[in-house]
Amino acid sequence: MSEYKPKRPRRFIAGAVCPKCSEMDKTVMYSNDDGEEVRECISCGFSQTTAEQAQEDQQAQELVTRVTPDGKPVLDDGEQPLKILGLSPSAVNTKADSDADKK
Repeated sequence: MSEYKPKRPRRFIAGAVCPKCSEMDKTVMYSNDDGEEVRECISCGFSQTTAEQAQEDQQAQELVTRVTPDGKPVLDDGEQPLKILGLSPSAVNTKADSDADKK
């Protein structure tokens, strides 16, 4: 006689879109025999474990755009941060001290 194994509950994920077929609200989550969470599309059969998703995320790279060609901010030669005069901490303390001396 075979051992009875209860079926693992499958939960539909509201608003989830399948990365393969782009169907919305067709993705279920469940735990496999190893205890890993698995997402599966009931339309196309795509399935992926959380470990596979994590590995895929690590391999993903930042997109190259016109604004940041290599994923790094573009700076002009000789570009420097702005320095606002008269707002250094020592200048503020000196003014406060001189105002106190006048009283």
